Amino acid sequence: MKLTFEQKASMLKNGYIHVPGVIPKLMVDRAVRHINHSVGEGMNPANMQTYRAQSFCPELQDQPPISELFNATPVKSLVEDLIGEGQALPVESGQIALRFPSLADPPSIHQPHLDGMYSPTNGVREGTIANFTMLVGVLLSPVREPFAGNFTVWPGTHSLFESYFKSHGPESLLNGMPPIELPQPVQTLGEPGDVFLAHYQLGHSVAMNVSPLPRYAIFFRVTHAEHGRDWKAPMTDIWLHWPGIRAIRD
Repeated sequence: MKLTFEQKASMLKNGYIHVPGVIPKLMVDRAVRHINHSVGEGMNPANMQTYRAQSFCPELQDQPPISELFNATPVKSLVEDLIGEGQALPVESGQIALRFPSLADPPSIHQPHLDGMYSPTNGVREGTIANFTMLVGVLLSPVREPFAGNFTVWPGTHSLFESYFKSHGPESLLNGMPPIELPQPVQTLGEPGDVFLAHYQLGHSVAMNVSPLPRYAIFFRVTHAEHGRDWKAPMTDIWLHWPGIRAIRD
């Protein structure tokens, strides 16, 4: 499966692509069934902050109902169309991201962040930046209106942060999110089986869920094979490891 020129142009300009209908319903249903079985066994309330920051149902993360959403579907070929065939390190597990209904009134959107920044509950070692190349989101439930646990993005911030890190250095992220003027956020909408491909450096977050139903999604983190040579380089040259985007940019 290949991306269109328009889809790649969206990645270049906005920092993300929405690709509808990638995952077969059979695989969506299998993943949701396993997640619901795990949730039905009970969750320790003391662990909820860690589940939100890292993953719900951690025992399922590397199991076929979850991992095959990336490795046994067109998702892998979409990723390779952007960063090169065979250039992604193996993706063996996914983050099971559930967002349960909130009673907040009015609802809000959490502030944007970049993954890999330290927090007490997310598993990132303090004093480090655990950056990568691409965030891949797979919707397992419908998100048809705002404030339904929407994957929320700030289009174009991948380029704004690139400029900031060129001036201040990638290590400045250790001090918190860059203090720049942000564009308006977009609460994405989608159907079960839709996929979102996002540049690592795109500011993103989640909208509160005030719908009556939980939102189910899986997030995979993709790292280019050459990323480990210099983790700072792709923060000041955001298309360094993206030949599929350089081809349309140049």
